[in-house]
Amino acid sequence: MNSQDSPFPVPLAIAVPQTFPDGNIDLGMIRSYATRAEKLGYHSLWVAEQLVGSTPTPEPVAFLSYLAAVTKSIRLGAAVIIATTRNPAMLAKQLSTVDALSEGRLIVGTALGGRPWTYPLFGGPSERRVRHFIESVGVMRALWTQDRAFFDGELWKMEGVPMTPKPVQHPHPPLWFGGRHPVGLRRVARLADGFMGAGSTSTVQFGEHVQIIRAELDRRGRDVESFPIAKRVYVALDDDSDRAESRLRDWFGAWYGRAEMGSEVSVWGSIEECAEGLTEVIEAGAGMLMLNPVFDYEDYLERLASEVAPLLPSARTA
Repeated sequence: MNSQDSPFPVPLAIAVPQTFPDGNIDLGMIRSYATRAEKLGYHSLWVAEQLVGSTPTPEPVAFLSYLAAVTKSIRLGAAVIIATTRNPAMLAKQLSTVDALSEGRLIVGTALGGRPWTYPLFGGPSERRVRHFIESVGVMRALWTQDRAFFDGELWKMEGVPMTPKPVQHPHPPLWFGGRHPVGLRRVARLADGFMGAGSTSTVQFGEHVQIIRAELDRRGRDVESFPIAKRVYVALDDDSDRAESRLRDWFGAWYGRAEMGSEVSVWGSIEECAEGLTEVIEAGAGMLMLNPVFDYEDYLERLASEVAPLLPSARTA
């Protein structure tokens, strides 16, 4: 992430509309939204994952393939793919394919996930999810970077396995981790290429997470300043702050099952109020903001770029 390459003071990413209450994906709207974001200068488009749930939500890797087909230069990311619900070799192949289809624009966000009851449904024992996650990262990196991949783990072993085509990006698409537990945050500094703070965390919590990651990066001799750190931020623009908050709470109640979370983690209100809230996220350590409207998508896409972005400061780090 480099603010010098962005038309905004800080690189801005945008979440793609991904919840369709009637179950029908509006391809025309998605295509228009994605191409307009590209023209406005957004850094990247991001999709989320919800493999099971009552809200109709497209699977992220397949969705990224569609976005790759309708855009040309904007980067494409997933935040986050739950690696513990997937076979790592299959996931490596799928993501390598998306990187090829997008001509090297993919960013892979991945994490353990917070719903252990779903793991057995997808073939993974919940009691070994940390081992599953760590080995999944190792398997994918091996398949992406070695002509014939070798891996000797507890759950997976490979003896000279070829997988082609390789990703367009070298050595591979950047792997950004999510997470919030101190052990997981230190794992970010050890294994990841970047960090995406969860939208379900407050700015204060995010700042605490950033400090843990940076301390561990420094301890390991990694370059703190060049390590990408971003955060998903749920946002609602409305001069009527009470109305904006109420709409957010309705959405959080449906998506997370906790309406009050909308008030705890989101940024809402007038242009100035939203700019102030986003500035606090930047000051907490975000080098990029992944803005996540949950309604009025196309209107917010325009207004966040033209009205809110000019009021933001530059990011502290690259």
